[in-house]
Amino acid sequence: MQSGAARANMGLIGMIVAVATIGGFMFGYDSGVINGTQKGLEAAFDLGSLGIGINVGAILLGSAIGAFGAGRLADAIGRRAVMKLAAVLFLVSALLAGFADTSAVFIVARIIGGLGVGAASVISPVYISEVVPAAVRGRLSSVQQVMIITGLTGAFVVNYVLASYAGGSTAPLWGGIVAWRWMFWLQAVPAAVYFVALQFIPESPRYLVARGDHDGAAAVLTRLFDADTARAMVADIAASLAADHHRPSLSDLIDKATGRIRPIVWTGIGLAVFQQFVGINVVFYYGATLWQAVGFSEDHALQVNILSGAVSIAGCIATLLLVDRVGRRPLLLIGSAGMAVTLGTVAWAFSTAVTGADGAVSLPGHNGVIALIAANAYVVLFNMSWGPIMWVMLGEMFPNQIRGSGLAVAGFAQWIANAVISVSFPALVVSPGLAVAYAGYTLAAAASFLFVRAMVRETNGKTLEAMEG
Repeated sequence: MQSGAARANMGLIGMIVAVATIGGFMFGYDSGVINGTQKGLEAAFDLGSLGIGINVGAILLGSAIGAFGAGRLADAIGRRAVMKLAAVLFLVSALLAGFADTSAVFIVARIIGGLGVGAASVISPVYISEVVPAAVRGRLSSVQQVMIITGLTGAFVVNYVLASYAGGSTAPLWGGIVAWRWMFWLQAVPAAVYFVALQFIPESPRYLVARGDHDGAAAVLTRLFDADTARAMVADIAASLAADHHRPSLSDLIDKATGRIRPIVWTGIGLAVFQQFVGINVVFYYGATLWQAVGFSEDHALQVNILSGAVSIAGCIATLLLVDRVGRRPLLLIGSAGMAVTLGTVAWAFSTAVTGADGAVSLPGHNGVIALIAANAYVVLFNMSWGPIMWVMLGEMFPNQIRGSGLAVAGFAQWIANAVISVSFPALVVSPGLAVAYAGYTLAAAASFLFVRAMVRETNGKTLEAMEG
């Protein structure tokens, strides 16, 4: 089967990828907007550290449910329909979170947004992997992570600008309404753009073949490639499903011969869990709180968030250049080793924190600079390895028959791991402290290296029909 980029309509494919990855932008924006609003939430809802953890972590409950449900729902109603649903959820969440007058209403709003985040997190990568040529699949699938980080950075920039203009996140802004509420409302704009743009992209041809619509799949593939390539691809997709063609279900994840869960499923779960256990979302969700905890002002902490977002994009761009040349597995190994070193450095720096007579916390000497450099080096390493590569691999590593179910389980595991790390962080800052928390993330990074060596197989250059589970 011809799957190279040479015969592909790269203009149309580029447009499809651009639209699909707006879901990644919304994933990032909805996840990152909470960073910088926490003082407002504390003041509005009278929250302590546990309350902040619950309000911040509410999105993760929705995300876990959304990721699990979206994988299965995408097999029933299609990839594009699920992305449209995610866009509506983003819009509703943005409006409701800004209007929330109680913690309970805010939590409901964030759970709704989480449903959209979870759906977008698993469906956008699989949709992209199902429409792009194998030769550039890693590169184009990695655009999802670029857009996630762009969304995060966009949220950080908007939060910083609004807080600076108002004089603080809890100060009144337009209409006398405090700035942190506007931070949520502004995300309604990209959510609406996402919904409208989705009207102009086709359904996944692999989904159409699975539903028996071979003519529809051929029509989509002819637009993407050419008539001869389209016919060959439809035949290959149909053949990959024919040996075990039935309505996809979670039971497909069990090897019928052994009665055990397929090894590829455990690999997917491991990739998903380790991506979170290295602590990346502590930086993205609690960056302002993190840096204020070691002596930075709110204004400087928000600026550090923007810096972290910018270097994250640089890391993602490195992945775009390397993923289809170097491969997925080598980048994961490099990332694991590098993150273990940089996280260990951050843990050491935080262990030197001192409290002054006025109760203010600071890092002595040059340790603050060392922590800042090491933390941003860690962010770069994550975003050139585990950040994008985990999503690339989840979108491509499962055979056609189990792709939706495999994504459902791995996506659910990813968001549960995210919740464990994110909800626990505010309490860990108090006791046993940042140094111990970062030592734990260091150990997870080291363990992820061993996991990749033992469990992960290279998928670079293989067609989706060649994936084995």
